[in-house]
Amino acid sequence: MLDLTELVNIDVTVAYVWYAVLLIVKMMLMGPLTGMLRTKKKAFVNPEDTAPFGKGENAKKVHLNDLENIVPFLFIGFFYSFSGVSLSTALLHYRIFFGSRVFHTITYLLALPQPSRALSFLVGYLITFSMIYKLVMVGLSMS
Repeated sequence: MLDLTELVNIDVTVAYVWYAVLLIVKMMLMGPLTGMLRTKKKAFVNPEDTAPFGKGENAKKVHLNDLENIVPFLFIGFFYSFSGVSLSTALLHYRIFFGSRVFHTITYLLALPQPSRALSFLVGYLITFSMIYKLVMVGLSMS
């Protein structure tokens, strides 16, 4: 049975906080970016506005996708940082996830061809599930 003090590594926790803050800032910037792009393209949400949707709508899609992916990562990553994982493994997970979300945003906003967006989404999704797997294994070893 694992001792809880063996699971806490301050360096892993600091790394998690760093990447969590970066992801929250990235996600928070998508709202204003959506507004700026909609204003620039005259693509507003109100029904009386008839301008066609362009990159402003893409920014909204990125923002919604971020909410679907970053929020779970933040919760899972928090618990993962207390799972006894090594700093190098945690950093690998955090960096790949962060990079996949940034690349996902770029693929949407620059309208890069598929499967670039799908692959960037899948990489981040798999990283989150890798952390979930570790948490399940730690949980099973503690019971």
